[in-house]
Amino acid sequence: MKFSINKEDILEELQLLQGIVEKRNTLPILANILINVTKEKVEMTGTDLEVGLKSHFPAKIDQTGAVTVSGKKLFEIVKSLAEEKEVTFKENQDSMMEITAGESEFRILCLPKEDYPQVPEPRFEKNIILPLGIVKEMVDRVYYAITQEHRYYLTGALLILKNKSIELVSTDGHRLAYTAKPVDDLKLDEEIRVIVAKKTLSELRKIEDEEVEFDFDQSNLFFRVKNRTLISRIIEGKFPNFEEVIPVGNPQVVVVPREEITNAIRRVSLLSSERSRGIKFFLEKNRIRLFSSNPEIGEARDKLDVKYDGEHVEVGFNAQYLLDFLSVVQTDSIQFELKDENSAVLMRPEGEEDLKFTYVLMPMKI
Repeated sequence: MKFSINKEDILEELQLLQGIVEKRNTLPILANILINVTKEKVEMTGTDLEVGLKSHFPAKIDQTGAVTVSGKKLFEIVKSLAEEKEVTFKENQDSMMEITAGESEFRILCLPKEDYPQVPEPRFEKNIILPLGIVKEMVDRVYYAITQEHRYYLTGALLILKNKSIELVSTDGHRLAYTAKPVDDLKLDEEIRVIVAKKTLSELRKIEDEEVEFDFDQSNLFFRVKNRTLISRIIEGKFPNFEEVIPVGNPQVVVVPREEITNAIRRVSLLSSERSRGIKFFLEKNRIRLFSSNPEIGEARDKLDVKYDGEHVEVGFNAQYLLDFLSVVQTDSIQFELKDENSAVLMRPEGEEDLKFTYVLMPMKI
């Protein structure tokens, strides 16, 4: 195997593969990427058995073949080379890959290509095209509420594709983020519901283009953007019935300036318990008071003037959960809909019409 290519033409592909290759060393081969050189192109593949990425690109090809090498070291080597240098990659007789560029020379150990796991091949026969910019914007709205815990079906976001609309939902059991967007060009005969892994969503956010082609089989999801295909094992399990979680008709409604409430929460949370991050809201006539205390440090108070003439409500929240939501909102004001200290609060951006965004947060005892 031997090919040559400009540094910049391969560096971006190697960088994307860094998010895919296994870093925990459970299987040494998973720290490697598979490089397959054909007469027409070079294809690179990385996988951790749950998420994979395939990328192909043209190069000056002298000899075909396939080999696996450390994804991390290969990226570091190419990144270190002088700019605008042509890089040559060659497998020698000693199971080593030789990398040369100008006066720079490297030799790194390869592992047999036969040991590399098979990565599923998509067909892309369903002709489902999604607007990538909108998908990434929706991912930003729900990403932070995906859990890392043992309930496997919560370690991803529920993707719902309907005729002319996309929905995305995540929850960790304490909060729920839901977003929906009309897409007139999306034409489907039946609804599609799949749970997409958090890592897959993270990698999808790194890819730039206008569209992403979507496909799936019984076990895997496929996202193709130009020369790159992201492969993700479907997360099995039943996603919670999120429609029942979203409260309807919470009677106490208040609209607050996003920046002001964000800053107040940040200030008050400085003296909250480090473990619970709990702060208390006091919703009173024309104002919101915020309070936190930590017996080992002290206490903090703050106040916001708002237009409100509803009932008095005292309720506790995890400050970080509030800040996670506020950090991705783009409107100037936020609407809070509350019932009492034991019921979930519903939050949504005020005045955002093109993208529906709803956040549900359970209260906490303080």
